[in-house]
Amino acid sequence: MYSLVWLMLLSYSSLASTNNLSNDNALHGKSIFILAGQSNMAGRGGVVNGTWDGFIPPECQSNPRILRLNAELTWESAREPLHRDIDVLKTCGIGPGMAFSNSVLERDLGIGVIGLVPCAIGGTNISEWRRGSRLYNQLLTRAQAALHGGGGLIRAILWYQGESDTVSHEDAKLYKRRLVRFFTDVRSDLLSPVLPVIQVALASAEGPYIDDIRKAQLGIDLPNVKCVDAKGMKIGYDGLHLSTEGEVHVGQMMADAFAQFIT
Repeated sequence: MYSLVWLMLLSYSSLASTNNLSNDNALHGKSIFILAGQSNMAGRGGVVNGTWDGFIPPECQSNPRILRLNAELTWESAREPLHRDIDVLKTCGIGPGMAFSNSVLERDLGIGVIGLVPCAIGGTNISEWRRGSRLYNQLLTRAQAALHGGGGLIRAILWYQGESDTVSHEDAKLYKRRLVRFFTDVRSDLLSPVLPVIQVALASAEGPYIDDIRKAQLGIDLPNVKCVDAKGMKIGYDGLHLSTEGEVHVGQMMADAFAQFIT
């Protein structure tokens, strides 16, 4: 059960639709984006044999208007890899978050400072994100901390997940139902029933049921949920994770999708 203070804070910060937020409100707090899912959101661009090559493309360079909520729940200047202290069991590299943020800022959408909240964990399937799970609760905890830390507005959830659900036919069959439930639950618990969600349709998979997962992702019919398609993006050396180039393109496509919510 969340405390009354937590509910009141979220009500103040998150209930308004993104379409109705004024530039004045944005300038007096952060525009917060939650980054969640598994390894391609956490970022494996430039990682080869467990080592990141250290290359940061121009689209992913740091910017004083882009902050990151670290593992200690404090804000700091965002720099790659964004998930380095969150997805700690694997080596992180370039993900879509910085390319997304820089692309949004280039559009001059009047949303002020961007606050990124990394939550993605590699190798997780959708059932591990169900309401009440460790990952789900961690996401809510980090969202709460983001709002406490100087205020702001949760603008959207950026979601890239599903590779692990391609392994089992049962998981693939239930994926759409579980994904819809996740989006519905997290919006409810953030007291923002139409919070924008931008998800990514898979470019690669761990198992044979990628077409089933992609069909589910592309077929989600919920208000303010947009899907960008990573099919055809450049894959890295391991044949599973997006390359740095692929991650940049996905981030830019997610920025395109977000711009449609507020223009």
